Amino acid sequence: QVQLVESGGGLVQPGGSLRLSCGASGSISSMHSMGWYRQAPGKQRELVASVTDIGVTNYADYVKGRFTISRDAAKNTLYLQMNSLKPEDTAVYYCNAEFGRIGFPRYYIWGQGTQVTVSS
Repeated sequence: QVQLVESGGGLVQPGGSLRLSCGASGSISSMHSMGWYRQAPGKQRELVASVTDIGVTNYADYVKGRFTISRDAAKNTLYLQMNSLKPEDTAVYYCNAEFGRIGFPRYYIWGQGTQVTVSS
């Protein structure tokens, strides 16, 4: 089975930076798009950024110009570089991957999440 493992979260002061990583292992030959989502306490999980298997990226408006998503196919790893962090960025960040072969339904796999806390 496919497994996604996030790392790189922690405590940082406002204006600081963090780099999140998501390693994928298992049967990933049919993996397509990957993305980062986040969920703050009492709020709905929301998309932060995503990247397709051909390198097309998409960002939520509130992170444009501050966050950068990238993908290293050789290492099966997804990254999220977060700069100019704000207290409202505090959340659990989850890695997501889309799978599916031609003629079969798409399905999604989630990591367990990594905590990001932005506070002075």
